[in-house]
Amino acid sequence: MALPFTGRRAAAAALTAALIVPLTACGNDGSPEAGGSGKATGPAGTTPARLTVLAAASLTDVFKAAGAAYEKANPGTRITFSFAGSQELVAQVKQGAPADALVTADTRSMDSVRADTGTPAVIARNRLVIATVEGNPHRIDELKDLGDPMLKVVLAAPEVPAGKYSRKILDAQRITVRPVSQEPSVRAVLSKVELGEADAGLVYRTDADSAPGKVDAVDIPDAQNAIARYPAATLKQSRNAGAAAAFVAWLSSPGAQKILRDAGFQKP
Repeated sequence: MALPFTGRRAAAAALTAALIVPLTACGNDGSPEAGGSGKATGPAGTTPARLTVLAAASLTDVFKAAGAAYEKANPGTRITFSFAGSQELVAQVKQGAPADALVTADTRSMDSVRADTGTPAVIARNRLVIATVEGNPHRIDELKDLGDPMLKVVLAAPEVPAGKYSRKILDAQRITVRPVSQEPSVRAVLSKVELGEADAGLVYRTDADSAPGKVDAVDIPDAQNAIARYPAATLKQSRNAGAAAAFVAWLSSPGAQKILRDAGFQKP
């Protein structure tokens, strides 16, 4: 039986609370070296606020750093992130979860909630790599090696942006892969490889870079790869519209872009 609207909002709020990751201060001084400009660029006169930002799982590490820099440059503003697969974030938005901004790992996910957002802007790009167990014991050198039926390969689920990109490039090369599991986020794929529960998986370059000494990354040629685009937008249901707009605008600023580039993300 369908929940009444108030019931849907309560369920969405509970789901968001379970997924939210509080932002902790990282000692960022807002200097150019730390990725900040000393000032965040946003609408003049924006008042301090508490913001909740729904963000794709592959942004986990970099957004914690970016959020700390933004808070340092905007005293009184506090940002809480909820990281999950883009498909989960979209579900939260559709259920009316209380949040102020949304950043997904593909434009299709963002387009699916167009009625609920402001105009999105792409803030970064990413590419896929093959993540292998440290040392690459199975000598995986290229995409077609993932078709070996003896390999335990893990992929993101088809509804996850990383899963869509993975299927796209595998299908384009006519490579048949039967994954041992299909995960709800790209970070879950990375975890499976880190733990040795899979021999290899397709993840973003930035995810592989976040696990030095735990996984090896095998590059995929541009001609065989896919480009992931990350759009950011305010949510119309935000109770802090001005502050949310300021943060989203800041993500395209030189200071925020430096933080993203330092983390391995490519220019929009």
